[in-house]
Amino acid sequence: MSQPPIAWTIAGSDSGGGAGIQADMAAMRAFGVHPCSVVSALTAQNSQTVTCIEAVSPAMFAAQLECLHADLPARAIKTGMLATAGQVSYLADYYTRCLGDVPLLVDPVAVSASGQPLAGEQVLDRIRSHLIPLAALVTPNIAELAILCGHAVDSDERLQQGAEQLLRLGAKAVLVKGGHAVWQGDQACDYFFSSQLSFKLIQPRQPTVHSHGTGCSMASAIAACLARGDLVEDAVVQANAYIAAGLSHAQPLGQGPGPVAHTQLPSPPHYFAKLVSLSPRASDVHSPAFEPVDTDNLGLYPIVDNTALLSELLRLGVQTIQLRIKEGSQLKIEAAVAEAVLLGRRYQARVFINDYWQFALKHKAYGVHLGQEDLQMADLQAIRRAGLRLGVSTHGYYELLNALALRPSYVALGHVFATPTKAMKSSPQGLQRLAHYTAIAEDMPTVAVGGINLDNAAKVKACGVGSIAVVRAVTDCINLAKQVEAFTDVIGR
Repeated sequence: MSQPPIAWTIAGSDSGGGAGIQADMAAMRAFGVHPCSVVSALTAQNSQTVTCIEAVSPAMFAAQLECLHADLPARAIKTGMLATAGQVSYLADYYTRCLGDVPLLVDPVAVSASGQPLAGEQVLDRIRSHLIPLAALVTPNIAELAILCGHAVDSDERLQQGAEQLLRLGAKAVLVKGGHAVWQGDQACDYFFSSQLSFKLIQPRQPTVHSHGTGCSMASAIAACLARGDLVEDAVVQANAYIAAGLSHAQPLGQGPGPVAHTQLPSPPHYFAKLVSLSPRASDVHSPAFEPVDTDNLGLYPIVDNTALLSELLRLGVQTIQLRIKEGSQLKIEAAVAEAVLLGRRYQARVFINDYWQFALKHKAYGVHLGQEDLQMADLQAIRRAGLRLGVSTHGYYELLNALALRPSYVALGHVFATPTKAMKSSPQGLQRLAHYTAIAEDMPTVAVGGINLDNAAKVKACGVGSIAVVRAVTDCINLAKQVEAFTDVIGR
């Protein structure tokens, strides 16, 4: 049995058990991560108030860090309440010397849920100057962002300005937790910004006061996902759903607001947010859906790089296929696209063109398949107007929600298993996640892709997908006709 990854929380202890390291450790355990703690301060608090805060000594703070590093090294570190400027300085120095390759998540806790200040101006100044420049992610709420940036945050525009200030300080990414954004009305939106991505996650505002510890829990859930190896954007999406589920199950414990609940994973699909890209080239969220495919089950879906193999597969009865050419002159690629389109019409099959959407438009292809990077460059409105179907690649929770927001014709879910076909920045997703992605996609047609062969195809099919995409399983086989027959027995045509 493999050991769980380790994450550290460096924060204050909440005697009421709803926030601080108590909430941090509960969230980390929920995500299958072993939590270790460095206690910065003891607090006397309950559901109504904080009555006393006492920082640990500098020697004790340093000893905890050194003791953990010697035996229980972290794969992600989350900071919460830091009680003194000296703690911030020591942590920044120790991190730089000993922990610099570990993702650091800075949750700049400044005010308790009951309204008491938890960090003085000197501490916050030191967080700005020493910790934020080291952070893989900073996770302020609206009040904390206003304090850190020195201006009111009362609109989406002011929120983005504040987040950009933190990015200029050196943070690699910023997540603004929007639960306190009163201008959002009946919505609650979290906002993510980095040099590569910007998006917001929209949830319905839940009618509950029992939200103690949501900020701590969300930051710790993200840290746990980072410790497991998830990309930061995937971690944010999962943590957002986790908190939505926790709020819906939260109950009162004392006389004040109760703590957010710590629920089982994976979070049910209906707790996943609607994602809206904030990129200048993002497709209009009010645009109509792309032309649908004529079935929920696209069946066997070979991906080939030449028209000779494409023609042979269509002759064998394959109904859905993709032409993916990565090399060659534009003239030769266009000729191949034109031939593939004609073959599709001859066999009345669904032929998708990978990447070359301009050629697909020109030759009136059945559909086009795009990766996430291509979505930023393609003329999606032209593809939609022409009535072409659109398939979109996804590799994780963020990309899935980003694709679903476009309302394409299908989404490809991958890569399920390790594959040498193309270089991937993400890890293999596995069968458990594939099943979860399929559930999140609801009635959207789905295609599983990546490392699938006859030995694992039935298990992939059992995850609920309507189609299986294969590359080497058809390009490297000895008897193509028998291979197609065997796959169609599992997945259908």
